[in-house]
Amino acid sequence: MKLSAYALLAAFGICGQVYAQEPAPSPPLPQGATTTTTAALPECVILLHGLARTSKSMEPLEEQLRALQYVVVNMDYPSREFPIATLTEKAIPPALAQCRQYPISGISFVTHSLGGILLRLYLSTQTIPELKHVVMLAPPNKGSEVADNLKNLPPYDWVNGPVGDELGTEPTSLPHTLGPVNFDLGVIAGTTSINLILSLYLPNPDDGKVSVESTKIEGMHDFITLPVSHPFIMKDKDAIQQIIHYLQQGEFLHTPDTTEPSPKPSTSGAEEQGFLDVQND
Repeated sequence: MKLSAYALLAAFGICGQVYAQEPAPSPPLPQGATTTTTAALPECVILLHGLARTSKSMEPLEEQLRALQYVVVNMDYPSREFPIATLTEKAIPPALAQCRQYPISGISFVTHSLGGILLRLYLSTQTIPELKHVVMLAPPNKGSEVADNLKNLPPYDWVNGPVGDELGTEPTSLPHTLGPVNFDLGVIAGTTSINLILSLYLPNPDDGKVSVESTKIEGMHDFITLPVSHPFIMKDKDAIQQIIHYLQQGEFLHTPDTTEPSPKPSTSGAEEQGFLDVQND
């Protein structure tokens, strides 16, 4: 299938955005957090947005967490300007420094898409002694077939920057070189796409940017799916409820709606032979 450069840009839904290069102002300490009793101290949650997004995309979650008396660091970073290794250093150490300004009981992370790969890269060489829980939303833990198919087109590089070439599914791609995780991780994958063009490149089910299968990673503690698309999963009320449940309980709230759906059958080619070519993700 051949698509024009303009169609690809429309598929990505890119709009102009300004990326903050400096950490956001330090978050206010929740009321009652001045006690020296460790059990009563608040937890700090670091939020890492995805590719071609800003910290504003994580603000609905930030507001919910603040209401529950978490210290929240909603970190901005210029996701389209540098390779993943550089972005990792620009985002994670400054965010940790903000958390450590306060008396806290621990540090957790909630990441969207690329943010999860930044954290995996950091933890592949560094430790966070205070680390408690990590929730990743739609992470390309095994890369994305979208990158495989579109990375040689000029619009793809313009949209994604240097990161785009690092997120393929080949064994040498950066996500595949990081290996299994060895920290407390829960993954939420989306199963609804509003980007039917990009979904043509993906094994189903998918969220329009990443397949459900590619979000999984060896060593994760818990996994659920939700009927939500990649661009909106961080704002989805059910996803936010599941994030909070994991931060508080160390596991997701499993319901029939969070069960991974069966792949949709393809009606091309194989149907002429009298059967449906069902992909097994």
